[in-house]
Amino acid sequence: MTTPSSLERPTGVPFARRLAARLVLLPALALSLLPPRRIRAVLELLRRGAAPAPAARARGARDAMCAVSLRCAGPKGCLPRSLGAALLCRLGGTWPTWCTGVRVVPPFTAHAWIEADGRPVDEGVPDDYFTRLIVVPAANRTAR
Repeated sequence: MTTPSSLERPTGVPFARRLAARLVLLPALALSLLPPRRIRAVLELLRRGAAPAPAARARGARDAMCAVSLRCAGPKGCLPRSLGAALLCRLGGTWPTWCTGVRVVPPFTAHAWIEADGRPVDEGVPDDYFTRLIVVPAANRTAR
């Protein structure tokens, strides 16, 4: 037996933001096909010079990715959704903390998400629900 369900897609995302999300969707999907160490290396390169993303900007980026892509809005779209949201924030000069990890309680489930201000962005679970395995935070800016 199956349970009927529908995806909740954000509404009210401005046209320019949706357009930018479509721009980063293909690179996000391509990145999601790479092995984890390559994803981390690419993201560490891309985050250079970016300020930490505030929660509102990170939430807006996540919403935009879900608005333009059913795959990203779906339950198995966490990796391209998180990558796309990070890339979209980067277009605006900021960087959220990008994370992958596993659920703390059984059954085992891998997940990818973004964080802002030390908290997962719109994941609908408590902050300690996942254990982080790979983390790519905003790079520390150094004075010259």
